[in-house]
Amino acid sequence: QVQLVESGGGLVQAGGSLRLSCAASGTIFLINLMGWYRQAPGKQRELVATITRGGNTNYADSVKGRFTISRDNAKNEVYLQMNALKPEDTAVYYCYATYAARSAWGQGTQVTVSS
Repeated sequence: QVQLVESGGGLVQAGGSLRLSCAASGTIFLINLMGWYRQAPGKQRELVATITRGGNTNYADSVKGRFTISRDNAKNEVYLQMNALKPEDTAVYYCYATYAARSAWGQGTQVTVSS
């Protein structure tokens, strides 16, 4: 199995930046895709960004040009650099990974953007 632990959330003013980190442990050599999802109060969980083991990335339209996902395969970590944050980015952010036809989720980290 794979376990994911996020860190780096917090409170920031609109226009500010935050960097989220996610560390993977367990059967890490099977991990292929890693990424971030988010869930705002009263809304469904939505994709933010994903990155393959080879470094191919995919972003939600709402974060393109503001967020950057990166990955360190040696450290088994994935990161989300969030710039120009908006109040609508407020959500719980979840780390996500796929491995051996299964998926793993982190516990989530709260990001709150004040106006």
